[in-house]
Formats: sequence, structure tokens, C-alpha cells
Amino acid sequence: MRARDLAVEFPTVTLDTPALEAARLLAERDLPGLILLDDKGRPLSILPGTQVLRLAVPRYCQDDPALARVVDEAHADLFLRQLGGRTVRECLPEQPRELPVTDLDATVLELAALMARTRSPLVAVMDKRHLIGAVTLQSLLDHVLEL
Repeated sequence: MRARDLAVEFPTVTLDTPALEAARLLAERDLPGLILLDDKGRPLSILPGTQVLRLAVPRYCQDDPALARVVDEAHADLFLRQLGGRTVRECLPEQPRELPVTDLDATVLELAALMARTRSPLVAVMDKRHLIGAVTLQSLLDHVLEL
């Protein structure tokens, strides 16, 4: 089995996509992350859902999780609204990470190794210069475990 056999069409965003739109896409489609494309439609990065959450969760709760316990649920729901007006560009980690991209001929082990090395829940699959889709951690595990 190769990347071409496991890759599926996958949603993409750009640097200027509103962060709230990215959050909705993640939630509605139950995705582990999104593929971030540059101006030419090439993968630039993988945007894990946790990076979007970083913008929504107040810094003081990230620094001291005990403080999150004192915020009631009604107010906690308001945090996602803080994404309004922000873009995907602001969700990116400060230190760029290795881009998990592979070609159509990558084996299952190559895909797994790339995910593990880059700590990414998905790998973008390219055919020369064109994005074909992605292989997610879930689909890779389903295949390996034959579920």
C-alpha cells in the first residue's frame, strides 16, 4: 500500500483564512488539522487544531491550568469568539517545523515515520507540484490495524 492508495481529498486554508473559519472547518469535519497552502497552492505547513486552540484559550490558562478550573462554562464558551478578526497566520507556531509532505509512492512505514518525526496528525501527498490530498493518522492506523 502506498500514499496514493491512502490519500483522500483534504480541506486547505491559506495564511489569510480567518481563524474562526479554520476552527469551524476542524470541528464540522472532525479533522486533526488542516493543510496550509501558499499563494501558489503548494503546501506551506500543517495547521494542527491545537494551534488554533492556542489563540482561543487565554494565556493565563495555558500557563497555569489550575486557573482554567475557576472559569465557569458560560464564560469558557466565549473564548472561541476571541478568534474573530484573527487569521491562520496568527495560529502558526513561532518556530517552523518540518513540513510533512510526501510523494505518491511513499510506503506505509515512510508515512508513519514522517508523522512520528514531525509530530503531525496528517501528511500532505503531492504529485510533483500538485496537492493530491492527505493521509491522516486515523486512516493510517485503520489500515495498519486492518479495522
